[in-house]
Amino acid sequence: PAKRRAQEFGRPGARGCGGVQVPAAEGQNNLQDLEEIYSSNMEEDIKPLLIPVGGDESDYGIMNIQFDPADLKCKRPFHVEPSNIVSVNDDTQRVTDEASAMNKRIHYYSKLTSRSDRALIAPDHVLPAPEEIYVYSPLGTAFKIDDCTDGYGKNSSIVTIFMIWNTMMGTSILSMPWGIKQAGFTTGICLILLMGSLTLYCCYRVVKSRTMIPLIDTSNWEFPDVCKYYFGSFGQWSSLLFSMVSLVGAMVIYWVLMSNFLFNTGKFIYNYVHDINVTDLVPGTNGSNRVICPGTANEDQPGNKSGMFPSVNNTSFELFEEWWSKSRTVPFYLIVVVLPLLNLKSPSFFAKFNILGTVSVVYLVFLVTLKTAHLGLHLEFNWFTANEFFVPEFRIQFPQLTGVLTLAFFIHNCVITLLKNNKKQENNVRDLSIAYFLVGLTYLYVGLLIFAAFPSPPLSKECIEQNFLDNFPSDDIMSFVARLFLLFQMITVYPLLGYLARVQLLGHVFGNVYPSIFHVLVLNIAIVGLGVTMAIFYPNIGGIIRYSGATCGLAFVFVYPSLIYMISLHQSGQLTWSTLIVHIFIIILGLANLIAQFLL
Repeated sequence: PAKRRAQEFGRPGARGCGGVQVPAAEGQNNLQDLEEIYSSNMEEDIKPLLIPVGGDESDYGIMNIQFDPADLKCKRPFHVEPSNIVSVNDDTQRVTDEASAMNKRIHYYSKLTSRSDRALIAPDHVLPAPEEIYVYSPLGTAFKIDDCTDGYGKNSSIVTIFMIWNTMMGTSILSMPWGIKQAGFTTGICLILLMGSLTLYCCYRVVKSRTMIPLIDTSNWEFPDVCKYYFGSFGQWSSLLFSMVSLVGAMVIYWVLMSNFLFNTGKFIYNYVHDINVTDLVPGTNGSNRVICPGTANEDQPGNKSGMFPSVNNTSFELFEEWWSKSRTVPFYLIVVVLPLLNLKSPSFFAKFNILGTVSVVYLVFLVTLKTAHLGLHLEFNWFTANEFFVPEFRIQFPQLTGVLTLAFFIHNCVITLLKNNKKQENNVRDLSIAYFLVGLTYLYVGLLIFAAFPSPPLSKECIEQNFLDNFPSDDIMSFVARLFLLFQMITVYPLLGYLARVQLLGHVFGNVYPSIFHVLVLNIAIVGLGVTMAIFYPNIGGIIRYSGATCGLAFVFVYPSLIYMISLHQSGQLTWSTLIVHIFIIILGLANLIAQFLL
């Protein structure tokens, strides 16, 4: 139509604006000018957003993508500087300003109204073709997506189950034997099964929470969006608060464990290099598979001062003990290594080491199996009476295990994201249930075997530490390998946790995940300072796990899923008394779980 109007305007004797007659020659000139403008615009419209550099444009192989220098002279709206992305094959690519502008425009329009209002949602015909779309990860990478069905990913059920298992398995596995000891052997088994079932049901309610919102497209919503829909800004900020509790709590636990592992690793290396034969000053068994009871030893005694050969230089050894202390020096040494990593804008490099988490868990299972085979089983069943070496089957301290289990089975804030990538969405509930079953089985296997194999007598079951690796001496080779694996894995995961905390807190408060190096540095110093403080004054990972787990679990596991389900049923007129009583009871259980952590 524009070209037709231009031709009519350029005809001899045609009238221009205001009825003024246009001369023939001038009309021809105008026609040529308009045709040039039209051709220029058409050429501009068909230009690709991603422009190859250093090769033929018809070659669409692996290439470097940059700005077209000619485009820099054009005055374009929504001009955005290019941003680095990483493709699947790790070839560095660039995004042109047009592609960035399209992305920014879509985000801009989506911010003009609420998610429930689709009036300003970009229609499909203005979006790039599926083969030109990149998915941006919160870890700073971008991946070219393949063709998907109904907007969902192509992960098989096996991959989805493994992802959930790998995400849920964490530091809680180290405290599982201690938790069983606190509750009693039989009570511990029952609690692991009951808490696994309860948290699975609440996780199921989280997954189904989006589908119970009528007349709104919630396919891209996360659970905090659902909380905001039902509870307004209170739901949004409270979910942020409890999510920060889980993240910061995990980072504190990591700092305590990293200090522990670094201390024992350094101690092992020093003794090996100086050929020091040590006999720890703590009670323990004899033989090649020695088990110790460090809780009964004097904390000021480092455990390396007896049993040394007379040729050892006591002065240098005491100097090492002074500068290599688990609580006085090692937590500060970690700052030099970890704090600079926290200040990086994008921790995508560390995401490549996530496989170490799986390797560490598999190695722990192997270590537990081998130690149990060497030590044998040591069990005695007494329901309510304790003796010198064994604990009763039921103990009043059982809520300490429920607090640990709340965090051990906690995946509720990201389960929707994980299940979005499942190829067959109808299998989500089945795959989630299988993943929970495997996680519970892993916890049971490690916890029960360590508890049962702990040599009683001569040692008491009360000697089981909150980190069961502490029950093996620092010169134990298999424990040294486990600590080294876990230390390296935690150093690589810690920046990722810090990045997530930065995204959630600074992104909500300042609208920018990296407002300045000053803001990021202050946040990181506060988090690291909290970790150092806990490593010095309260290095009890079981206590930290149960407190943080019961706190964040109160909101994400017990209260919000139950409340949202009851409100949705009430709005649809389907709420029954039995459903109301059951879900109020779940909320009461979560509240009692939190209160009990501070009473026992």
